[in-house]
Amino acid sequence: MLTDSTILITGGTGSFGNTFVPMTLAKYNPKKVIIYSRDEMKQWNMAKKFPNDDRVRFFIGDVRDKDRLYRALDGVDYVVHAAATKIVPTAEYNPFECIKTNVNGAMNLIDACIDKGVKRLVALSTDKACMPVNLYGATKLCSDKIFIAGNSYSGGKTKFAVVRYGNVMGSRGSVIPFFMKTAKTGKLTITDKRMTRFMISLEQGVELVWHAFDDMEGGEIYVKKIPSMNICDIATAVDAQAEQVEVGIRPGEKLHEAMISEEDAHSTYEYPNHFKILPQICEWGTFEKMIKGGARVPEGFSYTSNNNKEWMPIPQLQDWIEQNRAKLVNI
Repeated sequence: MLTDSTILITGGTGSFGNTFVPMTLAKYNPKKVIIYSRDEMKQWNMAKKFPNDDRVRFFIGDVRDKDRLYRALDGVDYVVHAAATKIVPTAEYNPFECIKTNVNGAMNLIDACIDKGVKRLVALSTDKACMPVNLYGATKLCSDKIFIAGNSYSGGKTKFAVVRYGNVMGSRGSVIPFFMKTAKTGKLTITDKRMTRFMISLEQGVELVWHAFDDMEGGEIYVKKIPSMNICDIATAVDAQAEQVEVGIRPGEKLHEAMISEEDAHSTYEYPNHFKILPQICEWGTFEKMIKGGARVPEGFSYTSNNNKEWMPIPQLQDWIEQNRAKLVNI
């Protein structure tokens, strides 16, 4: 589907974009990949990775600016929406700014995609949008709902879907690079020793987006099956000798990650490698087309990092850290 197409990724200079772009260029050979973001220095640094590759273009802009989105989306077939204000404490202390990007920006992008005839959009969500307890999660829940309803606005001509995942191993601002930087002090700060997190790599996140583009009818939320870990085990994998110091949960932080709530169960279907939450409204298509052989999960089902059936052992994470150490130390 993505072969010989024009793709735009918002927030494309982030950790996800830096993984999505080279993987997509290698697998699909698109006509053009446009990195749309507001940080010129990050664009400058990212451009050095693609010398003399005229398939890669950079476009300075903000999802808050609808006029700029209209210009950037000229001739675009597919969009990945990765732009977000996502640091939980930052959102708590700067709620207006978070809403402008995560909610208003989503609305701008939907309008622009429909008016410019974009075929499909996949938006990146987060576990924090499921049963949100912080402002970031609340804005991403709004964003998810807005994108799902976007299918009704477009009458199915532009299709919108969402992918949802939790802690991304090695992404900028995530716990593993943080632990690696602080391990040299001999102490690793643990917010709460009971805490658990889902574990997904950036490459797995990219593959989930690819699958969504290929599978979507519009309105689905895709959740990949991934293992969990206790925060203390993550710290041990980084440095088994460092002292683990409990410091308390930060403002808005969750003890466990949730991807699918019990309230979502009645519209959730299971597949070998993922779950799919169907929309509550579907005026633009049929649920039968969306199900595609999935099995409905049992009543009362939920998918959280503490009730997960699959757990990542410490040696497996240690192996992953060693394989990715060169990238992790530069984040």
